[in-house]
Amino acid sequence: MFAALSHPSLQDCRRMFLRNYEVQINIGVHEFEKKGEQRVLINIDLYVPLAESTPQDDKLHEVVDYDFMRNTVADRMAQGHVHLQETLCDDVAREMLKHPKVRAVRVSTEKPDVYPDCDSVGVEVFHIKN
Repeated sequence: MFAALSHPSLQDCRRMFLRNYEVQINIGVHEFEKKGEQRVLINIDLYVPLAESTPQDDKLHEVVDYDFMRNTVADRMAQGHVHLQETLCDDVAREMLKHPKVRAVRVSTEKPDVYPDCDSVGVEVFHIKN
């Protein structure tokens, strides 16, 4: 499992994730990037205490809904052009941490179509609530 779970404050957490969420987003600093959308892959890990994510009645309200991750990304994309992947990661991570059940978050973004000789270029950020 992801090494962050070895962090002492996350040992009582469940990790939920969104993998390779493919979006078309207006992102980039170069003029040609500002004229259209690019394909971006977004990955999110949320660390939620087991006490906040272990359902007793098998009901959705007892856990963090996956829609929260997708909707948060959609809300950020609706704000318009972003220059840097770092900004996108930071913005998404900040919103994820606002959820009262989330203790920590890891967000990464990848642009798979930038260079023909590699799979992708990207960034990742990890935050734990104080």
